Amino acid sequence: MSDILEGKIAEENQTIDLDDLRKKFDTEARYRELGDWQGMLITILAVSMSAFHFYTSGFGLLLALQQRAVHLAFVMSLVFLLYPARQSSPKDKIPLMDFALAAVAAYSALYLMINFNELVNRAGLPTQMDIVMGFICILLLLEATRRVSSPILPCIAIFFLIYCFYGRAFPELFQHRGFSIKRIINHMYLGTEGVFGIPLGVSATFVFMFILFGSVLEQTGLGKFIIDLAMALAGHSTGGPAKVAVLSSGLMGSISGSSVANVCTTGMFTIPLMKSVGYQSHFAGAVEAVASTGGQIMPPVMGAAAFIMAQFLGIPYIHVALAAIVPALLYYFAVMIQVHLEANRLGLKGLPKEQLPKLAPLLKEKGLLLLPIIGIIYFLIAGYTPLKAAFNGILISIAVSYFNRETWLTPKKLAAAFENGARGAIGVACACATVGIIVGTATLTGLGLRIASAVVAIAGGKLLPTLLLTMVACILLGAGLPTTANFIVTSTMCAPALFQLGVAPIAAYMFVLYFGIAADLSPPVALAAYAGAGIAGADPFKTGATAIKLALAGFLVPYIYAYNPILVLVNFTLGRFAMSVGTAVLGVFLLGMSTVGFYKCSMNPVFRIVALSGALCLLIPGIYSDLAGLSVLVVLHVLQAAKAKRLNASAA
Repeated sequence: MSDILEGKIAEENQTIDLDDLRKKFDTEARYRELGDWQGMLITILAVSMSAFHFYTSGFGLLLALQQRAVHLAFVMSLVFLLYPARQSSPKDKIPLMDFALAAVAAYSALYLMINFNELVNRAGLPTQMDIVMGFICILLLLEATRRVSSPILPCIAIFFLIYCFYGRAFPELFQHRGFSIKRIINHMYLGTEGVFGIPLGVSATFVFMFILFGSVLEQTGLGKFIIDLAMALAGHSTGGPAKVAVLSSGLMGSISGSSVANVCTTGMFTIPLMKSVGYQSHFAGAVEAVASTGGQIMPPVMGAAAFIMAQFLGIPYIHVALAAIVPALLYYFAVMIQVHLEANRLGLKGLPKEQLPKLAPLLKEKGLLLLPIIGIIYFLIAGYTPLKAAFNGILISIAVSYFNRETWLTPKKLAAAFENGARGAIGVACACATVGIIVGTATLTGLGLRIASAVVAIAGGKLLPTLLLTMVACILLGAGLPTTANFIVTSTMCAPALFQLGVAPIAAYMFVLYFGIAADLSPPVALAAYAGAGIAGADPFKTGATAIKLALAGFLVPYIYAYNPILVLVNFTLGRFAMSVGTAVLGVFLLGMSTVGFYKCSMNPVFRIVALSGALCLLIPGIYSDLAGLSVLVVLHVLQAAKAKRLNASAA
C-alpha cells in the first residue's frame, strides 16, 4: 500500500481507539490485561490448549467425552482467569477467588476424564459425588458464559433447566411429567446429550482447529496481503474502496468467522478509504459491516455454525460448504451491485492506479500465503475430514511463511498464534457447552417437536407464515446470543417446523443460519453495524438501517431456497440449476437498482417500485414469474438508458 493511502488511513483513524471500540461491541474482547507471572500463566495455559488440540487432531482424538472434557476444562479455567466478574473489577490482576473458581471449574470438567472407566461401568447409576460435580460444573459453566458473552444465554439455559424440573406447571401443549434434579444432572453432565453433546464436540474438534488455522494465518500477515490484493484488483474501479471492503472483508470473514472482530480488523483500512473518495460515513460503516458479517456464510471455512450444521445433518462438511456457495455469492453480488450503483449515483471514482499495489509484484512477493487456503479447499474436496484439513492447513501455513522474510513464523509469532487461537475459541466453546443444556432439554422432554407443532399450528400449516415466524425468532434470539448459540437454539426449536412442511433439511438449517447472522446487522442490537459506525464516526442507527438495506438480498435469498432448494444443491439438475441461478442474479440486480434508486441515471419512486416487483418475480421460482421479471428488466433498461441519453445531451 502506498504512503499516500497509509497517510489517509492514519489521519482518519487518529481519533479512534480500536481496542476500546471492539471491547464496546464485542464482549469477548473485554479480558484482563495481565503482566508478569500472571500474564505468563495465561500464555502457558492458552498455548498448551492449542498444542493439545493440534496434537490430537493430527495424531488421534481422545474418546468423545474425554476430548470434550479436556477442552471444557481449558476453556473454563481461561475464562475465570481472563474475564472479570464485573466491569468494575480490576483489569490488571487476577483475584484469589477467580484462581479458586478456575481450579474448581477445570476439575469439575476433568472429573469425567479422570473417572471415565468407572463412569462407563456404572452408566445410569450416578453416585452422590457424580451429582455434586455435575451441579458444580453446570453452575460454573453458566457463570463462565455470563462473563465471556452476556447474561442472556445463561438465563435462557436456566429457564430450560427449570422447565425440565417443573414440566407439569407449564401450559398443556408443553407439559411433561417433570424430572428430578438427579435425573437432570445425569442427563446434562454424565453423557453426550447435554453439556458435552454435539455442539461442544464440534467446538472441541473442527471449530477450534479452524480458529487456530485463522490465527496462524494472521501471524503470517495474510490480513494485510488480502487487503492489498483487493486494492490491486478493485481499487481503481468505480467506487473502488467500497469494492475493496466487500472483497477483503468477505475473504477475512470466511476465515475468522467473527463479524465484529472482522469489522475492527479490516474496517480500520477500508472505512477511511471509502470516506476519502466521497462515500458518506454511515454508508461506509454499513458496507464494512455487511461484508464482514457475510463472511460467516462464505465458503470454504464459514463460521462455527456451519460445522455444527454438518453434524446435525450427518453429512460431510464439504457438502455444507458447496451448498452455501450460491447463496453466499448472491449475498455478495447484491452488496457489490449496490456499492457500484451508489458510486455511479454520487459520481465517485476509484483510487489512482499509481497509489495502488501492483498485482503481479504483490503475487510474486506474497502470493504463497494463499496456498494454505487453497490447500484447505483441496483437502476438503479430496475427502479429508475438516479436522485433518485444518491440521494440514496449519502445517502448510508454517511452511510457506519461510519463503519470505517478512512472513516468517518465528517461535515468538507461533506462540502468539497458538495463544490467540485459544483465546479466540473461548467464547464459541462456552456458547456451545451452554447451548448443550438447551439441546439436552429438547432430547429429555421432547420440547423440540412440541414447539415445531405449535409453530405450524400458529402459522395455519402454511409455509410462508412459518418462515416468517422462524425469521423473527432467529433475529430476536440473535439480539442476545452469539451466532453459534443462536443457530443451535433455532435449529433445535424452529427448524423441525420447517421439516414438517416439507422444506429440505439443509435448506431449513441454512434458513435459520442466515437469519441468526442477520441479527448482527438488525437494530436495536446490530453489533457489527455499530462497530462500523464507531470507526466511521457515523450515527449507529443510520448505519444499521443502511446495513439492512444493503443486506436485503441476504434477507430474501433464504426464502428462495426454502421454496427452490436447488440453489443449495437439493434435487440437482444442471439445466434447472443454471436457470435458477441466472434468474436469481438478475433478480438481485433489480433489487440493487430499487434500493439505491439509480440505474444509468436516478430512478423515480414509481420505477423503484417496479424494479422491486420485477426483482421479486425473478426471485420467485416459476416460468411465468421469470418472464414477468425479465420484461420489467428490459423495459427499465430501455427507459433509463433513454433518460440518461437525454440528460447527457442537455448537459452538453
